[in-house]
Amino acid sequence: MRVTNSMISKNSMFNMNNNKISVDKLNNQMSSQKKISRPSEDPVIAIRALRLRSNLSELNQYYERNIPDAQSWMEVTEGALTNMETILGDVYKKCVQGAHDTLTEEDRASILKDLQSLRQQVYAEGNAECIGRSVFTGYKTNSKLTFLKDDQDITYEISEPISYKNIEEKRFYSNYVELPGSPAEVQAGVPMDQMPQEYTFNRIRLSYEGLGDVDPKDITFTDANGNQQSLENFSFPVAGMDVYTNVTTDKSYDDWVKEGYPVGDNEVIFFKETGEMILGKNVADAMGNNKTQLGITYTKKGFSEGELRPEHYFDCKNITDPDHPIEYTKSNQEIKFTVAFNQDIVVNTQASDVLSSAIGRDVDELTNVVEAAIAAHEKVKKIKSMKEEAQYSDKASQDALDQWLEAAEKEASYADDNLQKVYARGETNFQKYKNDVVLARTDLGSRESRLLLTENRMSNQQATMEKLKSRNEDKELSDIIIEFTAAYNAYQASLQASAKANGQTLLNYL
Repeated sequence: MRVTNSMISKNSMFNMNNNKISVDKLNNQMSSQKKISRPSEDPVIAIRALRLRSNLSELNQYYERNIPDAQSWMEVTEGALTNMETILGDVYKKCVQGAHDTLTEEDRASILKDLQSLRQQVYAEGNAECIGRSVFTGYKTNSKLTFLKDDQDITYEISEPISYKNIEEKRFYSNYVELPGSPAEVQAGVPMDQMPQEYTFNRIRLSYEGLGDVDPKDITFTDANGNQQSLENFSFPVAGMDVYTNVTTDKSYDDWVKEGYPVGDNEVIFFKETGEMILGKNVADAMGNNKTQLGITYTKKGFSEGELRPEHYFDCKNITDPDHPIEYTKSNQEIKFTVAFNQDIVVNTQASDVLSSAIGRDVDELTNVVEAAIAAHEKVKKIKSMKEEAQYSDKASQDALDQWLEAAEKEASYADDNLQKVYARGETNFQKYKNDVVLARTDLGSRESRLLLTENRMSNQQATMEKLKSRNEDKELSDIIIEFTAAYNAYQASLQASAKANGQTLLNYL
């Protein structure tokens, strides 16, 4: 085959261009330290790079954003739960003190002062938030757990479930001593039938007081077949007899007190002022024996600062604007963060699982009974001081004051006994409330441990993925320099060889 000068020239240009392309490619690699600058240079590397970058981007989202967000949420929750445990523990200690110790005047005043301050903190910790989001209110992260200020216009229709387990004893008292203000009132004395008296009834207490009117048909229970029945005129079997309930909802609490606390054995009396249902003996026995689950629908207009917002605990409607009611359904509202590939973790703790709606009312009751005890002992102290006054030094006044003192001491004795019994019940209740918080902290701690393990795994995966991505895309500068030097030398050699090969033509020999 005859090789012409034209062929030599073309081959030289082709080879020089290839060498120049290699030099240019390595020059680009030296600048970027990447194996390729466009997919067409190596489709395999390009496809692997897309996959690795996509996985690494997802890993970065989990490791650098989702996991820290979840940790922040849980840290805020843990801090709030720790404070709740401390607060409930303090209330529990007061209950132990009130239930088992003989209280002095200073003890009662100290308990009252402490309870009043703790009352304000009971639910305040439930308003904890993380980056502007409430951590205990489920999906409603823009809503606080409690009302932050008094709102006397807002109205809710609330459906509250109650149980036979909510039945408890409560003591009521009549003929409270009203201190005499003049010698004539002193000498009138206190007739025996006007001495303080104690009454004990079974009651169910709702989560709120100051309620609206209730239709008896709206007090229901679940029968043995799972059907909801109205409590009004329904029969319960007790000791072989049917107990037909009579539900009264239109009697005021004050009128009931003035009448002397009458309650029929088969009667249920609902007091909207106190948010209580007083149960007759037969009704209470029937509910307990049949393990009755009840429900009641009521309205409440006006809420005070610190009261729970009903939507976080019950099925309810905000009917402040009757034409545009807002309906809430109580459900499990777990907030989950995706913290790894196909792995979610629940970050929130719901208030209804850790803070009972009864806590606030329990603290109020503890406060009320110690206030009653303080007031009763003040009366005893006042009457004793009156006996020392000159204007009551005559025998008639002294005899009358003895009657007043007997009545006051009886009232104080009732108050002390009631205080001990209520605080003994509070001791049990607040131990349970505290246990609920401890259980919630334990559950939260286990989730935090899982999150920490996931964080460590994501850290390792991120490092591994970074290495794979670097191995696929990056090139060591030292290797590039070596290859560039070789390519550049080849390019220079091709230039010199081409110059010599094309320097002489066939005409030079003719």
